[in-house]
Amino acid sequence: MAHRSSKRLCVIPHLSGVGGPSSFQLRLVKGLSAYGIETCHELSDTPYDAVLVIGGTRQLAGLWRARWRGIPVLQRLDGMNWIHRRYTTGLRHFLRAERGNLLLSTIRARMADIVVYQSQFARSWWERERGPQSKPTYVVHNGVDLTEFHPAGIGERPTDRYRLLLVEGALGGGYELGLDHAIALTQRMTKKLDKPVDLMVAGKTSPETRARAERNKDVTVRWAGIVPRERIPELDRSAHLLYAADLNAACPNAVIEAMACGLPVVAFETGALPELVKGDSGRLAPYGGDPWRLDPPDIDGLAHAALEVLSDLSRFQTDARARAEAAFSLDQMVKGYLTALGWAEENPGAWSGK
Repeated sequence: MAHRSSKRLCVIPHLSGVGGPSSFQLRLVKGLSAYGIETCHELSDTPYDAVLVIGGTRQLAGLWRARWRGIPVLQRLDGMNWIHRRYTTGLRHFLRAERGNLLLSTIRARMADIVVYQSQFARSWWERERGPQSKPTYVVHNGVDLTEFHPAGIGERPTDRYRLLLVEGALGGGYELGLDHAIALTQRMTKKLDKPVDLMVAGKTSPETRARAERNKDVTVRWAGIVPRERIPELDRSAHLLYAADLNAACPNAVIEAMACGLPVVAFETGALPELVKGDSGRLAPYGGDPWRLDPPDIDGLAHAALEVLSDLSRFQTDARARAEAAFSLDQMVKGYLTALGWAEENPGAWSGK
Protein backbone atom coordinates (compact mmCIF):
# COMPACT_ATOMS: atom_id res chain seq x y z
CA MET A 1 0.00 0.00 0.00
CA ALA A 2 1.32 3.43 -0.91
CA HIS A 3 2.49 5.92 1.65
CA ARG A 4 -0.19 8.51 2.41
CA SER A 5 0.59 12.14 1.71
CA SER A 6 -0.87 15.42 2.82
CA LYS A 7 0.15 17.12 -0.44
CA ARG A 8 -2.39 18.57 -2.85
CA LEU A 9 -1.70 19.50 -6.47
CA CYS A 10 -3.78 21.80 -8.68
CA VAL A 11 -3.63 20.46 -12.26
CA ILE A 12 -4.77 22.90 -14.97
CA PRO A 13 -6.40 23.20 -17.40
CA HIS A 14 -9.00 20.49 -16.76
CA LEU A 15 -8.82 18.49 -19.99
CA SER A 16 -11.30 16.14 -21.62
CA GLY A 17 -11.43 14.15 -24.84
CA VAL A 18 -9.17 11.43 -26.21
CA GLY A 19 -6.04 13.41 -27.09
CA GLY A 20 -2.58 12.98 -25.61
CA PRO A 21 -2.73 15.77 -22.98
CA SER A 22 -6.05 14.55 -21.57
CA SER A 23 -4.76 10.96 -21.45
CA PHE A 24 -1.69 12.19 -19.61
CA GLN A 25 -3.80 14.11 -17.11
CA LEU A 26 -6.00 11.12 -16.30
CA ARG A 27 -2.99 8.85 -15.85
CA LEU A 28 -1.08 11.30 -13.70
CA VAL A 29 -4.07 11.92 -11.43
CA LYS A 30 -4.53 8.15 -11.08
CA GLY A 31 -0.86 7.65 -10.24
CA LEU A 32 -0.74 10.53 -7.76
CA SER A 33 -3.84 9.23 -6.03
CA ALA A 34 -2.06 5.93 -5.41
CA TYR A 35 0.55 7.92 -3.48
CA GLY A 36 -2.17 9.63 -1.47
CA ILE A 37 -1.76 12.95 -3.28
CA GLU A 38 -5.02 14.77 -3.85
CA THR A 39 -5.60 16.80 -7.02
CA CYS A 40 -7.95 19.58 -8.06
CA HIS A 41 -8.51 21.45 -11.33
CA GLU A 42 -9.50 24.96 -10.25
CA LEU A 43 -7.06 27.62 -9.07
CA SER A 44 -9.80 28.91 -6.79
CA ASP A 45 -10.03 25.49 -5.07
CA THR A 46 -7.51 26.32 -2.37
CA PRO A 47 -5.49 25.24 -0.52
CA TYR A 48 -2.94 23.34 -2.61
CA ASP A 49 0.83 22.99 -2.44
CA ALA A 50 1.75 23.43 -6.11
CA VAL A 51 0.27 24.04 -9.55
CA LEU A 52 0.93 21.90 -12.60
CA VAL A 53 0.17 23.55 -15.95
CA ILE A 54 -0.21 21.03 -18.76
CA GLY A 55 1.09 23.05 -21.71
CA GLY A 56 -0.61 26.41 -21.46
CA THR A 57 -3.58 28.07 -19.82
CA ARG A 58 -5.35 31.38 -20.19
CA GLN A 59 -5.68 31.63 -16.40
CA LEU A 60 -2.64 33.90 -16.17
CA ALA A 61 -4.08 36.12 -13.44
CA GLY A 62 -4.78 33.05 -11.31
CA LEU A 63 -1.22 31.82 -11.82
CA TRP A 64 0.14 35.21 -10.73
CA ARG A 65 -1.97 35.08 -7.58
CA ALA A 66 -0.74 31.57 -6.80
CA ARG A 67 2.88 32.66 -7.22
CA TRP A 68 2.24 35.73 -5.07
CA ARG A 69 1.11 33.34 -2.32
CA GLY A 70 4.39 31.46 -2.67
CA ILE A 71 2.94 28.42 -4.43
CA PRO A 72 5.36 26.89 -6.96
CA VAL A 73 4.23 26.53 -10.57
CA LEU A 74 5.41 23.58 -12.67
CA GLN A 75 4.85 23.66 -16.43
CA ARG A 76 4.80 20.49 -18.54
CA LEU A 77 5.93 21.19 -22.09
CA ASP A 78 5.98 19.20 -25.28
CA GLY A 79 6.95 20.87 -28.55
CA MET A 80 5.84 24.04 -30.28
CA ASN A 81 3.40 24.56 -33.11
CA TRP A 82 5.51 24.65 -36.25
CA ILE A 83 4.00 22.89 -39.22
CA HIS A 84 1.68 25.82 -39.96
CA ARG A 85 4.75 27.84 -40.96
CA ARG A 86 5.65 25.33 -43.67
CA TYR A 87 2.27 24.09 -44.85
CA THR A 88 -0.79 26.14 -45.73
CA THR A 89 -3.40 25.53 -43.05
CA GLY A 90 -5.48 28.70 -43.34
CA LEU A 91 -5.27 32.05 -41.58
CA ARG A 92 -7.44 31.05 -38.60
CA HIS A 93 -5.32 27.98 -37.85
CA PHE A 94 -2.10 29.97 -38.34
CA LEU A 95 -3.15 32.64 -35.84
CA ARG A 96 -4.37 30.05 -33.31
CA ALA A 97 -1.06 28.20 -33.55
CA GLU A 98 0.95 31.38 -33.04
CA ARG A 99 -1.18 32.44 -30.07
CA GLY A 100 -0.61 29.02 -28.56
CA ASN A 101 3.15 29.35 -28.92
CA LEU A 102 3.10 32.80 -27.34
CA LEU A 103 1.08 31.54 -24.37
CA LEU A 104 3.40 28.56 -23.80
CA SER A 105 6.48 30.77 -24.06
CA THR A 106 5.09 33.41 -21.69
CA ILE A 107 4.33 30.88 -18.96
CA ARG A 108 7.72 29.22 -19.43
CA ALA A 109 9.62 32.50 -19.23
CA ARG A 110 7.67 34.44 -16.61
CA MET A 111 5.48 32.20 -14.48
CA ALA A 112 6.86 28.70 -14.22
CA ASP A 113 9.26 27.96 -11.36
CA ILE A 114 9.98 24.47 -12.72
CA VAL A 115 9.70 23.07 -16.26
CA VAL A 116 9.24 19.41 -17.15
CA TYR A 117 9.86 18.55 -20.78
CA GLN A 118 8.39 15.39 -22.28
CA SER A 119 11.71 14.47 -23.90
CA GLN A 120 15.30 15.56 -24.37
CA PHE A 121 14.29 16.52 -27.89
CA ALA A 122 11.59 18.87 -26.56
CA ARG A 123 14.01 20.50 -24.13
CA SER A 124 16.66 21.09 -26.79
CA TRP A 125 14.01 22.46 -29.15
CA TRP A 126 12.73 25.00 -26.63
CA GLU A 127 16.22 26.03 -25.59
CA ARG A 128 17.25 26.46 -29.22
CA GLU A 129 14.22 28.58 -30.09
CA ARG A 130 13.59 30.45 -26.83
CA GLY A 131 16.89 30.15 -25.00
CA PRO A 132 17.93 28.17 -21.91
CA GLN A 133 16.76 29.19 -18.46
CA SER A 134 18.28 29.10 -15.00
CA LYS A 135 15.19 27.59 -13.36
CA PRO A 136 15.12 23.84 -12.60
CA THR A 137 14.27 21.69 -15.63
CA TYR A 138 13.57 17.97 -15.90
CA VAL A 139 12.81 15.46 -18.62
CA VAL A 140 10.03 12.97 -17.85
CA HIS A 141 8.78 10.70 -20.60
CA ASN A 142 5.12 9.76 -20.72
CA GLY A 143 4.06 6.48 -19.16
CA VAL A 144 1.16 4.05 -19.25
CA ASP A 145 -0.48 1.56 -16.92
CA LEU A 146 1.23 -1.63 -18.03
CA THR A 147 -1.60 -3.75 -16.65
CA GLU A 148 -4.05 -1.96 -18.94
CA PHE A 149 -1.80 -1.75 -22.00
CA HIS A 150 -0.64 -5.33 -22.35
CA PRO A 151 -0.12 -7.87 -25.16
CA ALA A 152 -2.73 -10.21 -23.65
CA GLY A 153 -6.38 -9.36 -24.12
CA ILE A 154 -9.09 -8.67 -26.67
CA GLY A 155 -7.84 -7.87 -30.15
CA GLU A 156 -6.64 -10.22 -32.87
CA ARG A 157 -4.37 -9.59 -35.82
CA PRO A 158 -5.70 -10.69 -39.22
CA THR A 159 -3.93 -13.72 -40.68
CA ASP A 160 -4.76 -13.13 -44.34
CA ARG A 161 -3.13 -9.70 -44.47
CA TYR A 162 -0.80 -7.36 -42.63
CA ARG A 163 -2.30 -4.42 -40.79
CA LEU A 164 -0.47 -1.10 -40.46
CA LEU A 165 -1.96 1.10 -37.76
CA LEU A 166 -1.86 4.90 -37.57
CA VAL A 167 -3.19 6.52 -34.38
CA GLU A 168 -3.52 10.29 -34.04
CA GLY A 169 -5.90 12.52 -32.14
CA ALA A 170 -6.66 14.44 -35.33
CA LEU A 171 -5.27 14.44 -38.84
CA GLY A 172 -5.68 18.08 -39.78
CA GLY A 173 -3.89 21.39 -39.67
CA GLY A 174 -1.01 20.10 -41.79
CA TYR A 175 -0.79 16.69 -40.17
CA GLU A 176 -2.59 15.19 -43.15
CA LEU A 177 0.95 14.78 -44.49
CA GLY A 178 1.42 11.90 -42.06
CA LEU A 179 -1.54 10.13 -43.66
CA ASP A 180 -0.06 10.72 -47.11
CA HIS A 181 3.18 9.10 -45.97
CA ALA A 182 1.28 6.18 -44.42
CA ILE A 183 -0.56 5.54 -47.69
CA ALA A 184 2.70 5.64 -49.65
CA LEU A 185 4.28 3.26 -47.13
CA THR A 186 1.36 0.84 -47.39
CA GLN A 187 1.63 0.86 -51.16
CA ARG A 188 5.38 0.12 -51.10
CA MET A 189 4.93 -2.68 -48.57
CA THR A 190 2.15 -4.31 -50.57
CA LYS A 191 4.42 -4.57 -53.60
CA LYS A 192 7.10 -6.40 -51.61
CA LEU A 193 5.06 -8.80 -49.46
CA ASP A 194 3.27 -12.06 -50.11
CA LYS A 195 0.07 -10.82 -48.46
CA PRO A 196 -1.85 -7.56 -48.86
CA VAL A 197 -1.43 -4.69 -46.41
CA ASP A 198 -4.31 -2.60 -45.17
CA LEU A 199 -4.00 0.70 -43.36
CA MET A 200 -6.10 1.26 -40.23
CA VAL A 201 -6.46 4.95 -39.32
CA ALA A 202 -7.70 5.95 -35.86
CA GLY A 203 -8.40 9.59 -35.15
CA LYS A 204 -10.47 12.53 -36.28
CA THR A 205 -10.39 13.04 -40.05
CA SER A 206 -12.38 15.39 -42.26
CA PRO A 207 -14.45 14.16 -45.21
CA GLU A 208 -12.02 16.00 -47.49
CA THR A 209 -9.05 14.17 -46.00
CA ARG A 210 -10.77 10.81 -46.41
CA ALA A 211 -11.76 11.56 -49.98
CA ARG A 212 -8.20 12.51 -50.87
CA ALA A 213 -6.84 9.31 -49.32
CA GLU A 214 -9.37 7.13 -51.11
CA ARG A 215 -8.32 8.40 -54.52
CA ASN A 216 -5.45 5.92 -54.28
CA LYS A 217 -7.18 2.72 -55.36
CA ASP A 218 -4.08 0.60 -54.67
CA VAL A 219 -4.39 1.04 -50.90
CA THR A 220 -7.18 -0.17 -48.62
CA VAL A 221 -7.81 2.31 -45.81
CA ARG A 222 -10.00 1.33 -42.87
CA TRP A 223 -11.29 4.34 -40.94
CA ALA A 224 -11.66 3.60 -37.24
CA GLY A 225 -12.64 7.19 -36.40
CA ILE A 226 -12.20 8.51 -32.87
CA VAL A 227 -11.52 5.46 -30.72
CA PRO A 228 -12.45 5.63 -27.02
CA ARG A 229 -9.42 5.56 -24.75
CA GLU A 230 -10.33 2.22 -23.22
CA ARG A 231 -10.37 0.54 -26.64
CA ILE A 232 -6.87 1.60 -27.70
CA PRO A 233 -5.22 -1.59 -26.31
CA GLU A 234 -7.63 -3.72 -28.34
CA LEU A 235 -6.83 -1.65 -31.43
CA ASP A 236 -3.08 -2.02 -30.87
CA ARG A 237 -3.40 -5.78 -30.46
CA SER A 238 -5.23 -6.00 -33.81
CA ALA A 239 -2.29 -4.68 -35.85
CA HIS A 240 1.14 -5.91 -36.92
CA LEU A 241 2.88 -2.51 -36.96
CA LEU A 242 2.27 1.00 -35.68
CA TYR A 243 3.34 3.79 -38.00
CA ALA A 244 4.13 6.91 -35.94
CA ALA A 245 3.26 9.61 -38.45
CA ASP A 246 3.89 12.83 -36.50
CA LEU A 247 7.14 14.45 -37.61
CA ASN A 248 9.31 15.94 -34.86
CA ALA A 249 6.97 14.66 -32.15
CA ALA A 250 7.87 15.50 -28.54
CA CYS A 251 6.76 12.20 -26.94
CA PRO A 252 3.81 10.55 -28.70
CA ASN A 253 1.56 8.53 -26.42
CA ALA A 254 0.56 6.26 -29.32
CA VAL A 255 4.14 4.95 -29.55
CA ILE A 256 4.38 4.10 -25.85
CA GLU A 257 0.90 2.55 -25.79
CA ALA A 258 1.73 0.41 -28.81
CA MET A 259 4.98 -0.91 -27.37
CA ALA A 260 3.26 -1.73 -24.09
CA CYS A 261 0.81 -3.87 -26.09
CA GLY A 262 3.66 -5.63 -27.87
CA LEU A 263 3.11 -3.71 -31.11
CA PRO A 264 6.41 -2.76 -32.80
CA VAL A 265 6.83 0.77 -34.14
CA VAL A 266 8.08 1.92 -37.51
CA ALA A 267 8.69 5.61 -38.19
CA PHE A 268 11.09 8.17 -39.49
CA GLU A 269 14.01 9.01 -37.22
CA THR A 270 12.76 12.42 -36.15
CA GLY A 271 11.78 14.19 -32.94
CA ALA A 272 11.88 12.19 -29.73
CA LEU A 273 11.45 8.81 -31.42
CA PRO A 274 15.15 7.85 -31.10
CA GLU A 275 14.71 8.28 -27.32
CA LEU A 276 11.66 6.02 -27.26
CA VAL A 277 12.11 3.31 -29.88
CA LYS A 278 15.33 1.54 -28.91
CA GLY A 279 16.74 -1.91 -29.57
CA ASP A 280 14.30 -4.17 -31.39
CA SER A 281 11.12 -2.44 -30.18
CA GLY A 282 10.76 -1.22 -33.75
CA ARG A 283 12.75 0.35 -36.53
CA LEU A 284 13.39 3.98 -37.40
CA ALA A 285 14.43 5.08 -40.88
CA PRO A 286 16.36 8.22 -41.88
CA TYR A 287 13.95 10.83 -43.16
CA GLY A 288 15.99 11.43 -46.29
CA GLY A 289 15.80 15.23 -46.23
CA ASP A 290 15.03 18.04 -43.81
CA PRO A 291 11.80 17.23 -41.92
CA TRP A 292 11.62 20.81 -40.61
CA ARG A 293 11.27 21.97 -44.22
CA LEU A 294 8.87 19.13 -45.05
CA ASP A 295 11.20 17.81 -47.74
CA PRO A 296 9.88 14.70 -49.53
CA PRO A 297 10.71 11.69 -47.31
CA ASP A 298 12.47 8.44 -48.19
CA ILE A 299 9.46 6.12 -48.29
CA ASP A 300 11.51 3.26 -49.70
CA GLY A 301 13.81 3.38 -46.67
CA LEU A 302 10.79 3.40 -44.38
CA ALA A 303 9.31 0.40 -46.18
CA HIS A 304 12.62 -1.46 -45.79
CA ALA A 305 12.46 -0.81 -42.03
CA ALA A 306 8.89 -2.12 -41.88
CA LEU A 307 9.79 -5.28 -43.79
CA GLU A 308 12.68 -5.93 -41.42
CA VAL A 309 10.27 -5.92 -38.48
CA LEU A 310 7.78 -8.19 -40.23
CA SER A 311 10.54 -10.66 -41.10
CA ASP A 312 10.96 -11.49 -37.38
CA LEU A 313 7.75 -10.15 -35.90
CA SER A 314 7.62 -12.26 -32.74
CA ARG A 315 11.05 -11.04 -31.62
CA PHE A 316 10.11 -7.41 -32.20
CA GLN A 317 6.81 -7.88 -30.38
CA THR A 318 8.60 -9.29 -27.35
CA ASP A 319 11.18 -6.50 -27.36
CA ALA A 320 8.53 -3.80 -27.76
CA ARG A 321 6.85 -4.96 -24.56
CA ALA A 322 10.19 -5.25 -22.78
CA ARG A 323 11.08 -1.68 -23.78
CA ALA A 324 7.81 -0.38 -22.34
CA GLU A 325 8.35 -2.28 -19.09
CA ALA A 326 11.88 -0.92 -18.77
CA ALA A 327 11.16 2.75 -19.47
CA PHE A 328 7.51 3.74 -19.67
CA SER A 329 5.57 2.53 -16.66
CA LEU A 330 3.08 4.89 -15.07
CA ASP A 331 4.95 4.66 -11.78
CA GLN A 332 8.17 5.88 -13.40
CA MET A 333 6.32 8.86 -14.85
CA VAL A 334 4.67 9.75 -11.54
CA LYS A 335 7.98 9.50 -9.69
CA GLY A 336 9.50 11.86 -12.25
CA TYR A 337 6.90 14.52 -11.43
CA LEU A 338 7.27 13.94 -7.69
CA THR A 339 11.01 14.51 -8.08
CA ALA A 340 10.47 17.71 -10.04
CA LEU A 341 8.10 18.98 -7.35
CA GLY A 342 10.55 18.05 -4.58
CA TRP A 343 8.03 15.60 -3.13
CA ALA A 344 9.80 12.30 -3.85
CA GLU A 345 11.36 11.91 -0.40
CA GLU A 346 8.04 12.67 1.27
CA ASN A 347 6.29 10.00 -0.85
CA PRO A 348 8.60 6.97 -0.91
CA GLY A 349 5.88 4.32 -0.96
CA ALA A 350 5.86 2.09 -4.03
CA TRP A 351 2.65 2.01 -6.03
CA SER A 352 1.13 -1.46 -6.25
CA GLY A 353 0.27 -0.99 -9.93
CA LYS A 354 2.43 -0.58 -12.99
